[in-house]
Amino acid sequence: MTAATDDATRYFAAIRAALGGLEIFMRDDRSPLYKHGLVAGIVAEYIARLEKSFACWHNRLGFMESFRIGRAESGFPVFQNVLELENDRRTASERLATIPKPTELRAEMADFILRHKEFPTALQRSMAERLYLEDVDGGETFAPFLLAQTAKVSVNPKTQRPYYLVHWAAFDGSANLPLVYMLTVEDSSDDIVRQLVTGDGRLNDKVEIPLPVEGLLNPELAHRFDDFTEKNSAYTLSPMTIASNLDKDFAELHPKQLRRVVLGPFYSAGITEHNSTVSGVLSKVRRPQDAWLLTWTIQEVYSKGEKPGRRGLWSSEPSSEEFFINTDDLEAARQGVSHYEKHALIPHEAYQALYAAGEADKIFGGFKVHILSKGRVISDV
Repeated sequence: MTAATDDATRYFAAIRAALGGLEIFMRDDRSPLYKHGLVAGIVAEYIARLEKSFACWHNRLGFMESFRIGRAESGFPVFQNVLELENDRRTASERLATIPKPTELRAEMADFILRHKEFPTALQRSMAERLYLEDVDGGETFAPFLLAQTAKVSVNPKTQRPYYLVHWAAFDGSANLPLVYMLTVEDSSDDIVRQLVTGDGRLNDKVEIPLPVEGLLNPELAHRFDDFTEKNSAYTLSPMTIASNLDKDFAELHPKQLRRVVLGPFYSAGITEHNSTVSGVLSKVRRPQDAWLLTWTIQEVYSKGEKPGRRGLWSSEPSSEEFFINTDDLEAARQGVSHYEKHALIPHEAYQALYAAGEADKIFGGFKVHILSKGRVISDV
């Protein structure tokens, strides 16, 4: 086994354990994130997509040796890998048609060994490619951009408008980080209000809404909304900027809360290089599959009020949201958010190593720490 192969094996084992632990945390009803309602469940859906992507990338190494991660930055795969995986997903059916079935390949491999008394490397690569393409073709991976879905519909009794919880995701090509967005937005479109809001200000239960709905629930705005989210999901844009842009671009949509979950950075002993202190301590962890640390940040911006629109004889001005930025917190102001939370997930053995080295307080300052131990996640340590 080469050093590169050994590194890849350790990296994929570590990221698989990290994402599995994060999914346990998100799906546990004791998780602090469950106070946010649907947030944990939605994020868990995207984690499952990431897990599928990493499984496919691991399989791809059976016939393609190139795989790069942001060693000194995010610890996640570089964007090119995400693009290649999406391209393979789109072309998988065509490529599978050109590769013999697994039973045929196994028969050819057995025949080759008997006749040539050596291992059929080329046939093995064909088998690996076929299994990879079958996996890609049949699974939901984390694409460069994942279109929005409407997960919840209700009515704000104060404004008499329906509101939606909409979510989408993107893999940022510059930061090499997966991003998950969740938006609570009211819709004042006349047709939508007439259809969805009853005379007593409730959601019209006679209108069947098969949730989740692909895209924004309002069909008149759905395509424009998709275009907007695809152009406004970069990591370099603050949640405040994205929410303000949405407020300006859509007179009928009133963003009340935008939440962004930034997954990463990810640290793995002997692989990543973006924190020498963390790397040094993790390298002393006995089991390589426990020598990792996964961080994520939850950013939130919300509206503290709505400035009424103005209609005049010569000009008019639509209503606009007044977003709250916590200027008392310098980090919140820098991020362009009302509130943020920094989280860290680490295996029990790795946490013990950091604690024993006297580095835990320094590394986890400002973080909510969660420890993965025996298939459970312990929080508030």
